[in-house]
Amino acid sequence: MWQLIAIAATFTWLGMVLAISFLETPLKFQAPGITLPLGLGIGRIVFRALNIAEIALAIVVLGSVAILGTDPAGWILLGVVAAVLSVQLGMLRPRLDRRTQQMIAGRPVPSSRLHLSYIALECTKVATLMTLGAVLNAVP
Repeated sequence: MWQLIAIAATFTWLGMVLAISFLETPLKFQAPGITLPLGLGIGRIVFRALNIAEIALAIVVLGSVAILGTDPAGWILLGVVAAVLSVQLGMLRPRLDRRTQQMIAGRPVPSSRLHLSYIALECTKVATLMTLGAVLNAVP
């Protein structure tokens, strides 16, 4: 049972990241009538909800794996995805939120590579979650 919970939570987490980060986020700015400030405001709300769900799913996966046990690769992958999420939440999201607030307020914002860093970490998270799910599925 714990193996199924760990696998389901991992792939649910993966699906949420793919749907929000790589589908909803770019598409919302193509919707008729969506201004940049409106799209950014929606994005802040959506990513806050996604991050809360990610934390909850990370706890479920960690708890399930702690009970189930896994090989060292599983623990390493879980550590990598937890580290990626921690960097996103602790370092990048606060800075991105400040930039977003400035943009919504109509203030000029200098160019930054924060979004590219966040996207690179999202790609890392996707690859890690896919691999973690496969490793957890292979646990006898």
